Amino acid sequence: MSLFPADIEELARRIVSGFTVKGFMVSTAESCTGGLIAGALTEIAGSSAVVDRGFVTYTNEAKMDMLGVGADTLTAFGAVSRQTALQMAHGALFRSRADFAVAVTGIAGPGGGSTDKPVGLVHLAAKARNGKTLHHEMRYGEIGRTEIRLATVRTALEMLLALNQAGSA
Repeated sequence: MSLFPADIEELARRIVSGFTVKGFMVSTAESCTGGLIAGALTEIAGSSAVVDRGFVTYTNEAKMDMLGVGADTLTAFGAVSRQTALQMAHGALFRSRADFAVAVTGIAGPGGGSTDKPVGLVHLAAKARNGKTLHHEMRYGEIGRTEIRLATVRTALEMLLALNQAGSA
């Protein structure tokens, strides 16, 4: 029995099997999901061939220390921003042996939102070694903390699959 819904388990299974065949590895940089993306991947048997490492960087200090996110970026744009997500993905990729990295930063709620950055806003970035990068700004709405986090895991896994299908690495 999986800890995750069946659709997330299937996405993770597709990543593990597809990346294993190609010899690709993944790293994750997670804020609002707190390690759930890495958890979904490692729920799959054989994931040790694919998952290099996961960074849980909940605080700004952790984002700077572990991933190299710039203090100027955090000051200018905030932790929940396109710019921060892109720097997180870059840091996770180049501070690991991975071929692909995915990063997420958002507001899962129930509090912490604002008019500009409401609960349910999540920025996701995925990056391949060849430089191909994806960014998604998701506005899941106030669907509940758990559902926002699970929706973010789904989107992150889909982004990794999209980079792989694009023939990147």
